[in-house]
Amino acid sequence: MSFVKSKIGLCVLQWALGIVILIEAVVFIMPSTVMPSAAHGFAATHMPGFIRLILGWGEILGSVLLLIPRTTVRGAWLLVAVFIMAILVHLLHGGYNVGNVVIYAAAAFAIAWGK
Repeated sequence: MSFVKSKIGLCVLQWALGIVILIEAVVFIMPSTVMPSAAHGFAATHMPGFIRLILGWGEILGSVLLLIPRTTVRGAWLLVAVFIMAILVHLLHGGYNVGNVVIYAAAAFAIAWGK
């Protein structure tokens, strides 16, 4: 694979991941009156609400940094850290459906490593 093609691929992955995570994180931290499904899904974990806010704001900050060219690598590493935290929280509370978060973490790692 040529250097140019790999750079274009990483750029597409960067923008796709940044936009998807930004949208999902905003929906995740919305108050329960605006988006009840996000709050109800998290409430089933029986964890304090501040954990939802920490993960959500971490994803928002990471995705915004990911979309700014000069801070792409920092944003990608922040997202890797947030996703690993989210995976651990899921696994420690018996939630084994972490496939999407693992894929997001792998994409963020690829961006951080490739840029």
